[in-house]
Amino acid sequence: MAEPPQPLIAGIDAGGTTFKCAVAAPDGRLLATQRVPVTTPEATIGGCVDFFRWEMKERGARLGVLGIASFGPIDVDPASPDYGTLFATPKPGWAGTRLSSRFFSALGVPVVLDTDVNGALAAEVDRGAAKGLSSAAYITVGTGIGASVWSAGGFLGKPSHPEFGHIRVERHPDDLAFPGTCSFHGACLEGLASAPALAARFGPPEALPADHSAWEIEAHYLAQACATLYLSARPQRILLGGGVMLAEGLVPKVRTAFGRALNGYLGLTEGDIEALIQRPALGDDAGLFGAITLARQAMAAGDWSG
Repeated sequence: MAEPPQPLIAGIDAGGTTFKCAVAAPDGRLLATQRVPVTTPEATIGGCVDFFRWEMKERGARLGVLGIASFGPIDVDPASPDYGTLFATPKPGWAGTRLSSRFFSALGVPVVLDTDVNGALAAEVDRGAAKGLSSAAYITVGTGIGASVWSAGGFLGKPSHPEFGHIRVERHPDDLAFPGTCSFHGACLEGLASAPALAARFGPPEALPADHSAWEIEAHYLAQACATLYLSARPQRILLGGGVMLAEGLVPKVRTAFGRALNGYLGLTEGDIEALIQRPALGDDAGLFGAITLARQAMAAGDWSG
């Protein structure tokens, strides 16, 4: 008797603006994807569930496990009774949403969940720009700012996660008056360098020309973030992802500002800095591949058989 086909894998990159959903083969190949706008928890989660149910019906297949790489802050401790629950978040209506239990109830499959930035870095370690390295960090710059540090086969902060976007940074001399957009801390890193912070004082980031003064100010803050990670955790690579980092010429500006911030300390050359600070190899799909990676790792470990 032939063995039944292996179950498929589901993944969600749960961002602040869009939930990117995917169905993947057991080897990680993407079979189908769908974007669901973030509105209310009921509508957004419902849209994702509808996509997965439709795909399984059309393929005559079943799901084995769902991986979620989510915006935060969120409980990522599998031993916690609140695993997969969002804490206080600037996203209206989402605080207290129990992502893991709601998707488990709707789909009937085990759910493994981590932060969006941990998921993105997991994918880059598995198949991207951090593959083969012993340590790496990832900063995502979009609706919010988050960071992940991976070393010795694990993530810094487990069973919790870093809230790196809320560190304090030195103000740019041309940006002293802006109060910042963070509803908790005002002018923290996220309040000064996230996409909403850029839009609040310069207009939509995607509309700004490459030579706009906003990018020098942005690079000033992101370089400090990179310096903080590098001097404290000493990763072999720092990956800069998220929608803001798609801006033309921003990564070279961050490298230049990073060199100024270190001011010759540790003797890093321009080539060293270029090798250290890079864009993710998986680009805007890093979070989605991260969700799939989390699910595949859970299945490979035998935690859930589907």
